[in-house]
Amino acid sequence: VQLQASGGGLVQAGGSLRLSCAASGRTFSTYHMAWFRQAPGKEREFVAAINWSGGSTNYADSVKGRFTISRDNAKNLVYLQSNSLNSEDTAVYYCAADPSTWYRGSSYERDYLYWGQGTQVTVSS
Repeated sequence: VQLQASGGGLVQAGGSLRLSCAASGRTFSTYHMAWFRQAPGKEREFVAAINWSGGSTNYADSVKGRFTISRDNAKNLVYLQSNSLNSEDTAVYYCAADPSTWYRGSSYERDYLYWGQGTQVTVSS
């Protein structure tokens, strides 16, 4: 499967963005999906995950209550709605796919087989 993230941009602190990840292939609906991010000078970190049906989600503590992950299997899309953005959310955001049978909601990069190219989110204060 190929993944392409989009929707990033420049936003003021307190603002919102909706990121999208478009997937190719007919098996998208069977994959568990996740968003990661990498800030300048830092390691890539987990943001949120969602199971194949959208019925289960997991979030990093730093975004819980502000970000929402969702998916539309009919359109092969996964979203990350990001609200109340602050400067610490500035990063390149990546979507990733886990083809495992069972949902792990994993926060580890090694558990995701496919990765998109990333989209830049910059929050100005």
